[in-house]
Amino acid sequence: MPTYRLHGFGRSGNTYKVAMYLATAGLDWEPVLVSVAAGDTRKPEWRQAFNPMGEIPVLETDGRRLTQSGAILTELAERTGHFAARTPEDRTEVLRWILWDNHKFTGYFAMHRLQKAFAPQPPHPEVLAFLRAQSEQHLALLESHLAGRDWVVGTQPTIADLSLAGYMFYPTAETTFDLAATHPAITAWTRRIAALPGWKPPYELLPGGVPVPLR
Repeated sequence: MPTYRLHGFGRSGNTYKVAMYLATAGLDWEPVLVSVAAGDTRKPEWRQAFNPMGEIPVLETDGRRLTQSGAILTELAERTGHFAARTPEDRTEVLRWILWDNHKFTGYFAMHRLQKAFAPQPPHPEVLAFLRAQSEQHLALLESHLAGRDWVVGTQPTIADLSLAGYMFYPTAETTFDLAATHPAITAWTRRIAALPGWKPPYELLPGGVPVPLR
């Protein structure tokens, strides 16, 4: 059995953050299909067995089940040394960016994508406009930070990069953001990530197929 088993599916950018780590770090792992869209995580038996919070990803290793992508990435970096910060000051910076990513960057960008492309009912225009405005604001901050630098923290890729990049590789048809046309620093940064050995886009790295946006 592989050292790591990652429960999730390709549509989940948070699952993809961990999958990117496992793949580019060259670790022994396998994906296990769990579909939020199909209601898998709402089943009481799944929550009891894997995560009472009802969320993916879940990473199984050494008889443990780790949850929350930021916490998983932090433990993996500490355990393996791959994509770890090099100094105590950088560790604090990595944590700062991961917390901002989870609370702001991924939070709004992922919700905008979900409402626009995959929510069963069309979103209220004002709600969608709010989510897009917040996403644009946070993209602008990251674009400014990356201007003139290769990585989010320090001179090497860290788990901060993998966390922040979790939703950056989905098709424009889903996100409606054409980053290559509007955010050159972010685009150059994602290309550097995509050049890491073992990297693959989300629908190639994880199971569940390629979804068709509803609108």
